[in-house]
Amino acid sequence: MKLFDKIRQYHFQLRHVLVLLVILLFFQISITFVHKISLSNFLLKTQEWYQFDSAEKLAALAATSLELLLETTAPQAITHEQDQRRMVQAFNIILTQQILQRHVEDLCVLVTIDDKVTAIDNGQALYEYLLEHRHDLSPAERSHEDAIRIYSAHQEEIRSSEQIYAEVEDRQIFHIFVPFVPRGEFMGAVYMRNKPDFSFITDEIITSYNELTLIFMALIVIGLLAMVYISSYTLKERDEVQSLLYREREIQLKAFIQHQKESLFTKRIYHTHHKAEKVMGFIKEDLRSLSRKNIDDFKFRVTKYANFISRVIYDMKWYEPPLHAIRNPLFNTDLNQVIRFIVDNIFKRTSSTTELVQFHLDLAEGLPSLQVNEFVIWEIIEPLIQNSLEHGGDERLLITLHTHYNAGQRLITLTIGDNGKGIHPDLLRVYEKGIKKIFLENTSTKTDSQNAGYGCYIAYEIAVQRCGWKMDVENLPEGGCRFTLQIPVLT
Repeated sequence: MKLFDKIRQYHFQLRHVLVLLVILLFFQISITFVHKISLSNFLLKTQEWYQFDSAEKLAALAATSLELLLETTAPQAITHEQDQRRMVQAFNIILTQQILQRHVEDLCVLVTIDDKVTAIDNGQALYEYLLEHRHDLSPAERSHEDAIRIYSAHQEEIRSSEQIYAEVEDRQIFHIFVPFVPRGEFMGAVYMRNKPDFSFITDEIITSYNELTLIFMALIVIGLLAMVYISSYTLKERDEVQSLLYREREIQLKAFIQHQKESLFTKRIYHTHHKAEKVMGFIKEDLRSLSRKNIDDFKFRVTKYANFISRVIYDMKWYEPPLHAIRNPLFNTDLNQVIRFIVDNIFKRTSSTTELVQFHLDLAEGLPSLQVNEFVIWEIIEPLIQNSLEHGGDERLLITLHTHYNAGQRLITLTIGDNGKGIHPDLLRVYEKGIKKIFLENTSTKTDSQNAGYGCYIAYEIAVQRCGWKMDVENLPEGGCRFTLQIPVLT
């Protein structure tokens, strides 16, 4: 158990070594398999060549022995019956001595008598044919049908070439025909059927190779296990230092993320507090001008203002407000109503806005309700309109808000455009994750404020990251820019 715990501490190194072991074994087995096939083919071809060569030499030796015997013995020298028996015995020795060998299965002399191929496999018949020139020979002791059949088919070829002819059957049985030419006269052929077997040599070589392969693979395994054993001690201290480094890095990252959240939270609140102050100013102004005639209208408007202030205060409590406070089936928000309220009761109440800016509302009727808090939508739309006001230029500005509903796709499209000088091209460049620079944190063309560059960023974060909408911006060919929000309808 303790050994297992020690190995588990270094599971990365062990896993890597095991992968290396598997790869090496796979390559070794593949190389061994290919080499074994190549070696088997080489040994098989070598064996076939040696079998063929040895078979030819044995048959040629038998034919040469018969020819030398006839060359050294003249027919007239055989005057006694004892000389005849001695000659017959010599023929029998030559014909039967080769048969005693393990690989030789048949041996005979093939001659043509009266246009018929005849096999001679004993010394008496051979003596009668060669020295007495008799044709009524005693029958052969064994059947030589294969020899007679093959020789009959190739007799003319052997006669004309006077070369050894061989035929292989099933890559194991060799039929050898050696031209029989005693005293320079072609008389037939010496036939030998040879079946040499050298598989025991091939098996021994393959077995030895397999043993060497197993030994080599065992050495590889032992070497890799030794590497694991050595590396476990070598890397132990490094792993401990690395673990401490990771822990310290984790603590630093958590602190950094916490600091970033606090910084973003502070900047978001700083960015929105002046809007809350402006709304409070509107509430005071409405209260001063309150009368019985306008009480209902003022009650509705002041209620909206107060709810917006409540939303700002609510956002101050959370780094990341819970999702159900942003999107919820209980919310049924009329997008057109929110747009009209923001334009009429926020932007048109500012004196500088009413003098230099005109608003054109092109809002489609019958838009379905959105399950999004109306003040969240307010936080998205208000910074985009404010961006047009601050960066539209000094000329008279026309801001157009347009809504459209695609029932087939269940998609509401909201566009906020102006006829100002447009957005600097550098802010429209696409950065990592496909986000344009204008939607990144702390991005602005204003250089006189340390807290600029958060309006479009906050609108993008709320719309895309929290509400799941799509948001884009572009410059128009005729001048100005246009923000586009694609809002899916879930109900």
